[in-house]
Order: sequence, then C-alpha cells, then structure tokens
Amino acid sequence: MKPFARFMVKSAYVLNGSHRYKKVKTFFYNLMENNSYRYKKYFDVVMVMLILSSVIILIREVKYESHDFLQFFNDYIISIVFLVEYLLRMWVYNDNSKIIIERYEHDEFLQREFSPLKAFKEILHVKFQYMSSPSAIIDLFAIMPFFHELRLLRLFILFRVFKLFRYTNSIRHLLSVLTHKKHELLTLLMFAAIVVFVSGVLIYVMEANHPNSQITTLFEAFYWSLVTISTVGFGDLVPKTEGGQVVAMFIIISGIAVLSFSTSIIVSAFTERMDDIVENKLIENISALRKFYLICGYTKTAQQVAAKLRRHGKNIVVLDNNVDRVKLATSHHIRAVVGDPGALASYAKLGIDFKKQVHAVLCLEYDDVSNVYAALTIRSMNKEVMLLSLLINQSNRKKLSLAGVNEVVYSQELVGMVAKEFSGMPVAFEAIHALRSEQSDVLTEEIVIDEYIGAQYRNVGDLCAERYRIILMGISPANGDAFLFNPKSHEPVGTGDILLVIGSNVLIKEFKRDLHVKKRRS
Repeated sequence: MKPFARFMVKSAYVLNGSHRYKKVKTFFYNLMENNSYRYKKYFDVVMVMLILSSVIILIREVKYESHDFLQFFNDYIISIVFLVEYLLRMWVYNDNSKIIIERYEHDEFLQREFSPLKAFKEILHVKFQYMSSPSAIIDLFAIMPFFHELRLLRLFILFRVFKLFRYTNSIRHLLSVLTHKKHELLTLLMFAAIVVFVSGVLIYVMEANHPNSQITTLFEAFYWSLVTISTVGFGDLVPKTEGGQVVAMFIIISGIAVLSFSTSIIVSAFTERMDDIVENKLIENISALRKFYLICGYTKTAQQVAAKLRRHGKNIVVLDNNVDRVKLATSHHIRAVVGDPGALASYAKLGIDFKKQVHAVLCLEYDDVSNVYAALTIRSMNKEVMLLSLLINQSNRKKLSLAGVNEVVYSQELVGMVAKEFSGMPVAFEAIHALRSEQSDVLTEEIVIDEYIGAQYRNVGDLCAERYRIILMGISPANGDAFLFNPKSHEPVGTGDILLVIGSNVLIKEFKRDLHVKKRRS
C-alpha cells in the first residue's frame, strides 16, 4: 500500500476509535440537528437573533448612512458565524472515516489494492448530496454578503430570513404538513397556472386593440389574470370589451374554486397530521424535563401510583402501546405517549436520557412477559436506572431479577400478608381502605435522615413524632439491616436511615419542616 493510502486508512481508524472525536461530533450534531437536545433551543434563539439583526441593518441602510461597526458586524461577524455553521453542518452530515474504512475493508476482502481516489469520490458524492439540498443552498446564499465588495451580493442577506425555517419548530411543522399534500397542491397549482395562462392570452386578444383598453401588452394581461384569480382585484387594470368582461367572470369563478380547494387541502392536511404535531410537541416537552418517573403500562395500579406521585409534585411520563389507556392518562393531565415499552424505537423516539432525566422506571403491566421485555430493553440502554416491576405469576420472579429489575412487587403476596394479619378485624380493613383512598388526607411518607437531621437527633425519642399526631411505623436502617417495626424511643437513628410515617398530609409536612430547625427541647 502506498504511504498516502496507508496514512489515510490509519487516520480513519484512529478517528473512528476516538471517543473524544465522537463526543465532539455528537455534541455539534445535537446542537444543530437534534430537536430533543436541551441546549438546541438556545442555539436556535441566538441564530434567529443574528438573522433578524442582519435584516434590520439592511433595512436601515436604505435611507440612512451605514455605521462602520454595523456594516462590519453584518458583513463579517454574522457571515463568519453562518460560514462556521455551514461547515459544521457539512462535517456532521456523514462520517468520512467510516466511508474510508468500508472502502478499505471491501478492497481487502476482494484482495485488491486500496484506492484513495474512489474513497474521495464517495465522500464528495455524499457531501454534494448535502450541498444540493434546499436548506444547504439557503445557508450558502446567506454567506454571500461576506463578499461585500460586490454590492449586489448584499441582497443575499434576505436569504438569511429563510434560515428561520431551521430554527423554528412551528414553521417546520407547517412545512411538513404542506409536504404531506404536495401532490394535491402541485395539481392545484398547475390548474391555476393553466387558467392564468389561458385567460391572460384571451384578455390580451380581446383588449389589446381596443382604443380605451388599459391592457395593451401580454405582460399586463398575465398580471391582470393573476391578480383576478387570486381574488385581490386591485382595480388598476379593468377590461373594457364585453369579451374581456366575460373572461373576467370566468377567471373570478375559477379563482374562488382554486381558493376553496386549496383551503380544503390545507385543512385536511392539518387534520390528518394533527396527532403527529401534538405528539412531537409532547416529545419536546418530555425532553425538556429534568427529572421524571417513567411508567410502562397505564394499568389500574399505575393510575394509583401516578396519582400518588403527582400529589407529591413529581413529573410522570407514561409509555403504553394501548391508545385508549394513553388517552386516559392524557385526560388525567399526565404526559403519555403511544409506544411499546419493549421496543428500542419507542425510547429513541422519546429521546430519553436515563442517566440524567429518569428517577425510576415502573413496569406496571399485568403481564410478566411484557414487564420482562420492558426491563431487558431498558437495561440494554442503561445499567444503573432504578427498575421496579409488578409480578403477576410467582414462577416468573427469577426472570424479572435476571432482566435487571431492582424491586419486584408481588401483589398477591402483599394481599395475603394483610389478610393474614387483619383477618377477623373489619376495622383494620377499613383503616387500610382509607389509607389507599384518593380522597383521604392520611398519607404514608418516607423521610430520609440527612446529615443535618442525623447530627441533631440521636434516637427515636428525640424526634418527638407523637407531638405531631403522626405514627412512626418503622425505620429502614442505612446499613441494610432488617426493617424495624414500631421502634422504641431508645432506638438510634442515623444518617441515611429512612423513617416510614403515617399521618395527616399537613402534619407530616410540618414534622418534616421542623426536623430541619434546631433540636426541640422536651
């Protein structure tokens, strides 16, 4: 292999294996292209401000002498920023090192010499695909004012306005809706063009030789025809002959038909794509959340869990492949998306960062197989996120554990424990029902002993929970010892322990607040 070819292949392998290079490239790609990336909105705002600034400066120069700084800012600073953006977009559009490696491995497999020229041709072909796209052409025109010595090129500043399409989601949604009906709109546009052409020729034939006619050229005839079919009717050109007036009536009727059909096409396009637009907006809102609980399957149990979490001010996102249950979650003012919890594509669509955004994932389907698939899918993307799952069949407990579930909740086991403990005690059952009732003000709360509380309070007696008319059910020690029910006043408490208390919502809040003030005296 020739030295240059060897250097080219070696560089491609180095870049392809460089974590830092990939990290930098991913950052710029997310910043410019990934709508779910939280910092993209700031980049978009900056670019929109630069575009509007350049247009305002251009308008000001029409009647006022251009200030040296403003001209420098417009011709150099903004243009350089757009040039850097254009080059960065071209860079992240594809992976050149991957093309070189694929070409090299292909040539090696066929036992022939690696051709750098062919690799360059493939790279240039891919780059040209980007450069010939409408958005890239607009970006290129927006850089033209950089060559401000050519005064005419300064008019290309107006092309910067079209760059707003890149940075405004609403405009992009509008364009996607219109693109969905492009064939219908093109057909209607062709019909309107034919009507304008025929009526323009007819009105020219009818009016051109009339002594009092205002339409004397073919251009004026087409202008009048276009103004009339659009139902604008400026009145600056009016047909004088009877034939011209008949043509005017024909084109007015055609104009009404064109507007009616175009309106119906656009309305139907929005109706068909409204669900997609709403879902895209919802996904953008989810991407902006800092922390939330992800619930897979909006079952009856999930509804109760979600209600409890919402009362504590927690953000919730529901992922369910049942459309009716997603609608139910939405009616409960919960962010819900239609998707299969066991499919990677569902999480890719949401753009969730499990490490930074998700408190915990709750798999609450009444089907162990669905919960196992959901757990395996989530574990394939993140090994550390907290996973909790319902267990329906006791024989599947090991499968859920092997799937990476941290906590398994077996509902029948819990019901059996309660039934055994309170059999023959109807009042106790009423108390349990009141605790789980949505209308009840009585709550169970977990309070973590932080460093400050641990330094102020040494044992259960120091907490003085009875003064707040709340019940301390037990303590979960930080060292992993067994849960301690109904602790005595001499039992120690330390940093990291969790207190499980029951009481009125107001009293629990007051108790938690007072734990962080100086130690109370008995």
